[in-house]
Amino acid sequence: MPRRLSQLSQALHEALLSLRDMFTSAGPVLVLACALLGAAYWWLDPQPPHTVTLATGPAGSAYAAFGERYAQALAKDGITVHLLPTDGTVGNLQALHDGRADVAFVRGGSGDMRQAADDGIVSLGALFYEPMWLFYRPAALPAPHTLAALTQLQGLRVNVDEAGSGVPELMRRLLDANALPPDAIRASELPPAEAAQALRTGQLDVVVLMTAPESPVVQGLLQSRGVALAQLPQAEALSRRFAFLQTVTLPRGMVNLAADLPPDDVTLLTATTALLSREDTHPALRQLFAQAAQQIHGDAGWLNGARDFPNTRTSELPVSAEGDRAINGTPPFWQRYLPFWASNLLERMWLVIGGLIVLLLPLSRVVPPLYTYRVRQRVFRWYARLRDVEARMEEGAEDGGEGAEKGKEGDGPTEWLNELDELDRVASQITVPLAHADELYALRNNIEKTRRRLLARAQPAG
Repeated sequence: MPRRLSQLSQALHEALLSLRDMFTSAGPVLVLACALLGAAYWWLDPQPPHTVTLATGPAGSAYAAFGERYAQALAKDGITVHLLPTDGTVGNLQALHDGRADVAFVRGGSGDMRQAADDGIVSLGALFYEPMWLFYRPAALPAPHTLAALTQLQGLRVNVDEAGSGVPELMRRLLDANALPPDAIRASELPPAEAAQALRTGQLDVVVLMTAPESPVVQGLLQSRGVALAQLPQAEALSRRFAFLQTVTLPRGMVNLAADLPPDDVTLLTATTALLSREDTHPALRQLFAQAAQQIHGDAGWLNGARDFPNTRTSELPVSAEGDRAINGTPPFWQRYLPFWASNLLERMWLVIGGLIVLLLPLSRVVPPLYTYRVRQRVFRWYARLRDVEARMEEGAEDGGEGAEKGKEGDGPTEWLNELDELDRVASQITVPLAHADELYALRNNIEKTRRRLLARAQPAG
């Protein structure tokens, strides 16, 4: 049993020593690889910050509701979304320009998109339609009490939404297209909720909103008694004049099938809202938002079919690579199996890792020779001492009878023999892999030959 333990201990010692030699030989290559990988990690910055700011618009709006859903979606990957309330889509775009927000909901036609592109703002895809809702009190209009053209707004009390919503500027442009001056209407800029209440109580004649159908204010007005939704027969002509506008149809019964609301199909003017981001927002965050958009906006809605949104067709700004890949591409298979941080790291570092492999393959060829040299050096280093003993033996042989005197002085056959014994003892303790055992046995054989030659020379003197 003790012998077996000794053998196991010896085998373990040899294995550990072999591993040490291997790691030492591969050390320069490993250090180079780690240095390059570290530099690439620093340069690519693959891991995103844990917080991001999303500009959402007024409290209680559809934007605010969507913002909550995005915050919940990104929280699953450890990202905290700070929701930044603003006056509306114009305020959202300004927050991106100012750097107060990283991502924002922005409706088409809300600002100078060329300037936005120059300022490094990109799109992550179009998300949904935002129709222009014209709710009115039929009692405020002359017979037949139907609002069918914008020219009928003249002289009416019209709420054009808050300044930051972009609706006041849009209404000014639409009125101008209808040859009406801005003062043709008695305009006010109340918040949507207050305006809706004022319309119900008769303090307003018309309320103009531009928001998604999911807005609680829209939902409420669509089902309010004494309030009607205007249909504009000229909607198609207006969409041709203003490139950022389109026409969509609100199908009959879409609001309430049982009550048959609306009683007819309604043609609405609409703009497309996109998810915009600053170009310096971390790519991984842009990717997360684009992927969340797929889940939040991919279903059928009042005005669109399933998978109509998100899309890259109706965006006014260039779509970022992350948005295009999430919407039109196929996500990497590893995203289904890895957590976000690992999937993101692999996605952003795979090209670097591949390049390192290509670079290190030729360099790795030097590792086996270095390993062999290190192992053989453990044996060959003792040949210098053996050669020194042999050289002194040859000098002693040339001096003839002086060898005995030199022995008295500490450099004679006795001293040489002691050195050879010490060399043999050291050689017997050297550990090398089995592949190099022949070199160790060659060393011990040469030591033994030198010892015999020394004893043979000393025999006659004895």
